[in-house]
Amino acid sequence: MKSEPRVAFIIDALPALGGGEKVLFTALEAYPHADIFTLVYNQAAFVNTPLAAKKINTSYINSIPFAHTRHRIFLPLMPNAIERFDLRAYATIVSFSYAVAHGIKNCNGAAGATRHVSYTYTPMRYAWTDLNLNGTHTRKNILLDGFMQVFRAWDKKAAARVHAFAAISQAVSRRIADSYQRAAIVIYPPVDVARFKPAPKRENYYITVTRLVAHKRIDILVQAFSQLNLPLVIIGAGPELPHLKNISKPNIQFLGYQSDEKVTELLGKARGFVCATAEDFGIAIVEAQAAGCPVIAYGQGGALETVMDGVTGIFFHEQSPACLIAAIQKYEKIYSDFRTTDLVKNSQKFDRQHFIHNFSEFVGS
Repeated sequence: MKSEPRVAFIIDALPALGGGEKVLFTALEAYPHADIFTLVYNQAAFVNTPLAAKKINTSYINSIPFAHTRHRIFLPLMPNAIERFDLRAYATIVSFSYAVAHGIKNCNGAAGATRHVSYTYTPMRYAWTDLNLNGTHTRKNILLDGFMQVFRAWDKKAAARVHAFAAISQAVSRRIADSYQRAAIVIYPPVDVARFKPAPKRENYYITVTRLVAHKRIDILVQAFSQLNLPLVIIGAGPELPHLKNISKPNIQFLGYQSDEKVTELLGKARGFVCATAEDFGIAIVEAQAAGCPVIAYGQGGALETVMDGVTGIFFHEQSPACLIAAIQKYEKIYSDFRTTDLVKNSQKFDRQHFIHNFSEFVGS
């Protein structure tokens, strides 16, 4: 019997369970025998997941203290660490990249070389946007600017070694063109829409599901809802939690990490889902619609591709508490216009089976 060609999956880091990691789980359904490589693997975060039974190959960064909880501070080491992986034994390599995973070195595009395709969440945002590593907008920093200039030069050379790109949204495809001067097809990430069940009667709280990191702009949500005195449920964990708790009022609940079952229940009953960042795609935004929960989102990035304005949600166009407050007040007036059937139907365009089909074609083509 002819053996299957060896496939390697390489992802930047696996520090915690989030949307990018769930994409990897679904990709493993298409390629269950793929070997996995990553710079950092926090094994404790992946108990009872598809990774628990697999051998995960890690870099030397994984053994450095604090790598599992603060892996971003090791960015200067990441290009070197990613290039040290030896993947010459594989017929196909798929990188799942938001930083350096696409930078593996032995796939140089030459005839007969291992084929390397990159499923790209985004070109590394801290290098190609005006954000600092802590997610705040850039102020002049000579050392940081110097490092990012060197990193961008490496990043473009790394991108040139990739045979083909796919992006998670049209917004990211445009970023790949701007950053790397490369074309990228769009393959929307998988969303398990079938697991969501809209409740027959919704409750009066709003909700968001996200990592609590600075660039997600949860501070805008907290400030707006503190002024409105409307109930807001925040699901997720991250380094911003102490600051966010400090500026919030009692109407805001921080629930931390919650199981899929609990998220399904809370989204199914919520009055509205709120998002104040320009998501690269926004899996939770689609999950909310699958649960019959209309979306109030910042009108940039992936939300423009997943939310139908006036049908499954509304947009606001400035990242400020005042603009979000105005959007919520508008939403309250038109809340009864949103139909659960429209929300669920729109979410089904992003069902996981579409991803498995399109991803398999991309990798195998």
